[in-house]
Amino acid sequence: MKSKNILKEMTPYQPGQRIEQVKKEYGLNRIVKLASNENPFGYSGKVADHFSRQPSALNIYPDGYTTDLRHALAAKLDVSENQLIFGSGTDEIVQIIGRAFLYPGINTVMAAPTFPQYKHNALVEGAEVKEVPTVNGYHDLTGMLEAIDDKTNVVWLCSPNNPTGCLIPRDQLYAFMEKCPEDILVVLDEAYFEYINGELHPDVLKHLNQYNNLVVLRTFSKAYGLAGLRVGYGIANHELITAMDVVRGPFNTSSIAQHAALLALEDDEFIEDTVSRNSMIKKSFEQFLDSIGWHYFDSHTNFLLVSTPISGEQVFQHLLEKGFIVRPGEGLGVPESIRVTIGNETDMQQLQEVLYQLHHNINEGS
Repeated sequence: MKSKNILKEMTPYQPGQRIEQVKKEYGLNRIVKLASNENPFGYSGKVADHFSRQPSALNIYPDGYTTDLRHALAAKLDVSENQLIFGSGTDEIVQIIGRAFLYPGINTVMAAPTFPQYKHNALVEGAEVKEVPTVNGYHDLTGMLEAIDDKTNVVWLCSPNNPTGCLIPRDQLYAFMEKCPEDILVVLDEAYFEYINGELHPDVLKHLNQYNNLVVLRTFSKAYGLAGLRVGYGIANHELITAMDVVRGPFNTSSIAQHAALLALEDDEFIEDTVSRNSMIKKSFEQFLDSIGWHYFDSHTNFLLVSTPISGEQVFQHLLEKGFIVRPGEGLGVPESIRVTIGNETDMQQLQEVLYQLHHNINEGS
């Protein structure tokens, strides 16, 4: 069987090691997973209460229009219902955008490093990828504008950026939108939107009608804690949404996922508690890193990208043997670093103790 030639040069997504696998391999009783930016505080109690009482009709296809969630989300965001598209996480919407707007002969512009699925899907669709290095973790928007040419179809902005956590400042974002050609699609991925300090929110949805070439991506996987159910969404003008809907699968979000997202959307208290606790614990972790002299990037998310005095792979392996799973920066395009999800208070305190001992051992050996 013949497949696209590019697939021979690519590899499938490699998920992190399974917790049970790590326990068995290293003889550990407990593993703390800090690698996937999941919410350590779980999800809304409203979701748990509902599904403990209400059985789901698993034999019935889900609502292909996502009607109830669409209605509630449109009201909350103050947008029209026809300005929304839903997917199995924002990953699927990235794939949908690739299928709809990327093809051989055109190119797409993105930061490096950034969320790898932008590049992955672009290559699958046969588009050329133009990567513009970040500057201290921030998007080089001037460089990205310079990379745009008459064959550019899509520009990807990840804000806050994954894996650096850095936020594109509001004034720079709007300046970019004013200078970017109107016939080029700009994708603003705000997967970590809920973690952004209110004073720094770009509030792009208020200007959505001004920018007909903009699509904003958000998700229920991060702050809402529904990563296991996979619900993401995009917001854009109706014409863009219609084009994307043509290539969307007809039943791409499950009934359970839709209902859980609807209940989670109503629980503002849970989100406020999550964001508050994340901020407090992250600040404490930053203070610890300052005390041992380890640099970290300016993060507006639930993770930190931490520079390490030895290779990220070595730190990853050391932490793994101590029962902590993080992401080594070598696999993220940032050598000598680790990406650490902010966990709960107890887990992060224990992580600090392990890192302090590692720091001491490195200094003793130098």
